Amino acid sequence: MKKTVWSMCGMCSVRCPIKVEVEHGEVKWIEGNPHILKGSLCAKGSAGQALQKDPERPQQPLIRVGGRGAGKWEPVSWYTALDYVAEKIDKIRGKYGARAIVMSCRGGPWQDMIKAFCFGLGSPNFTNHDSACGRNVHHASKSVYGLGRKGFIYDIANAKHLICFGRNILASLRVAEANQVMDMLDNGGSFTYVDVRQTLTGIKATRFFQVRPGTDYALALGMINEVIKQEAYDKEFIERYTTGFDKLAEFVEQYDANWAAKECGIKVKKLKDFVTEIGSQRPKVIFHPGWMLSRYKDSFYASRCLHILNVLMGNIEVEGGQQFPKTPGDCGVKGLRTFSSNVKKPDEKRADGVGWKYKHFDAGPGLFHLFYEAMVTEDPYPIKGLICYRHDPFTCFPDVASQKDALDNCELLVSIDTHYSEFGWYSDVILPESMYLERETPIATQKGPKPRFIYRDRAIEPRFNTKPSWEIFKMLADRLGFGDVFPFSTPEEMWAWQLEPTGYKIEDFQEKGFVPLTDKPIMYDRDKLDGKFKTPSGKIEFVSQMLEENGIPSFKPYESPKKPPKGRFRLVFGRSPVHAHSHTINNPYLHELMPENTLWINKRVAARLGIEEGDWVDVVGDSQIGTIRAHLTEFIHPEAVYTVHGFGRQVPLQSRAYHAGMSDQKLQEGLLQMMDPAGGGLCLCEKFVTVRRSPRNPRRRVEL
Repeated sequence: MKKTVWSMCGMCSVRCPIKVEVEHGEVKWIEGNPHILKGSLCAKGSAGQALQKDPERPQQPLIRVGGRGAGKWEPVSWYTALDYVAEKIDKIRGKYGARAIVMSCRGGPWQDMIKAFCFGLGSPNFTNHDSACGRNVHHASKSVYGLGRKGFIYDIANAKHLICFGRNILASLRVAEANQVMDMLDNGGSFTYVDVRQTLTGIKATRFFQVRPGTDYALALGMINEVIKQEAYDKEFIERYTTGFDKLAEFVEQYDANWAAKECGIKVKKLKDFVTEIGSQRPKVIFHPGWMLSRYKDSFYASRCLHILNVLMGNIEVEGGQQFPKTPGDCGVKGLRTFSSNVKKPDEKRADGVGWKYKHFDAGPGLFHLFYEAMVTEDPYPIKGLICYRHDPFTCFPDVASQKDALDNCELLVSIDTHYSEFGWYSDVILPESMYLERETPIATQKGPKPRFIYRDRAIEPRFNTKPSWEIFKMLADRLGFGDVFPFSTPEEMWAWQLEPTGYKIEDFQEKGFVPLTDKPIMYDRDKLDGKFKTPSGKIEFVSQMLEENGIPSFKPYESPKKPPKGRFRLVFGRSPVHAHSHTINNPYLHELMPENTLWINKRVAARLGIEEGDWVDVVGDSQIGTIRAHLTEFIHPEAVYTVHGFGRQVPLQSRAYHAGMSDQKLQEGLLQMMDPAGGGLCLCEKFVTVRRSPRNPRRRVEL
């Protein structure tokens, strides 16, 4: 029997809509939803079948019977595992209160369910991975527009110029977005890329600035200065919708193009020519404000400058610029019913200090890394339990040894995931989620110029004794006394409950896998944007009232980054289009394409160190050492070395990934609490390491 199932990919956090062909209970073909992606799918998405067939993933619930991390597990039934977790939670709630439990997730369109579970539990401590990803960008956006980092979408396909600072947009791969970039280039658009190394994105760019590591903020300041000097900005838009322009101009006066070029190590003429070019192309110019900007001590201000450059271009709510994401309400449709609407958010203050100690941070998911401090000090109160849904903090956050020291103060660690994570291997309980082809998920809203409702249906039955997340959380909530937060027992009942206010039925999804809420893109009147910006003044704020009231300057004087001492390098990391962080390293197909990472090092520097292409090298931190093959290239700044994040796994049951490559986060000792104080993002590229030729080399040559 053949059937077509509409679903959403789960191989990375983009979650592209897909079409799945099934025959006799087996997946035969996966492609991007033709109505949205025209069939396009990346390598990760194409490897979904390999994940489904892979026996090296959790096959049933496991309870730890040895020491944490020892890998000794007792396979148990779902009832036993859920009873065990519920009893542990009840014990913690009885002794310390529900606030002693932290609930974390990967983020994405279904985090409302996890948030509702956390609040139903009675804890305010819902969080996610974002302090190691996009918090600086998010808080920078809030300080300028009063809107978070998803407050705008980018009409890249119709832009005349796209500028990316380290946003390796063609490798950290959103298929629809990558297609837009290629469409823009095909239409004659310009593309400027800024990074410490050349990338897959950079080789497609029409202009590449290779900058000294840590000088992104300097380049952005120089660009603002030159834009103002050349009067290459939208004066009418600035006058109507912004405040603080004069103070901005006064602040950047000292950071001219000559200074910026010297500081960053680029040609001043190329910088000035760039500004002249965007001045003729505005408003169809997009400065991507970043996605993952947990890098340097001033990354918040770098992102804030990129937001400001967008404002100077006057690119808001125009074709080829930034556009407000439209909602069902803009289409005259009521939104989906949310799980969190069924439960009151606890009034207690968060243990990470967000919202009371750190008043300038968004209290939504808070800052995960600050919970470690509370685990150790029990200030403002003890943290004794951590439940991570599809989130691996050991791979996500730096200094794994310090994380383990903090987590050893917890009485319960639970991992809910489709695969063995590093955190899961250290946990007390593993609750295996069915992989995405084997599960349903709640319906989600995708905002945009043409908003829609979209969902994931089950394509095939689970191969192992695994369950979808909605069922796991429902069963746990029932045991803990708040099952009414999730008033359903089947996916059909869940979908009907969500859709009830909208007037749509699940049958309406069958034709395309989604429900379009409008046929034509919706645009607001650009002359009537008053009220769209959620700052205290109601305008776009170059000088942020929120920041200033909390003693944080809107404009931070630039400080030149320290140069690594002789023989040392700044460790930077990034993404590959083949892998999604650590999630796919053990996938049979993707492992074959990229079995390990390498260390990029500048050719001239490597020659001085006696390192040749393919040599094993030791990368030495404070106490940690990673061993990895060297890749020599001219296209990386000599102060930096680079590797792809996610490798160096230490879960023995993942035979392909086990000890393959090097873990960058384990070398980031001392960085767990080093965050940008204005933005909350961690400073993950502020570590200097030593690189030396490894003694493994002679043995390697004999073996080969």
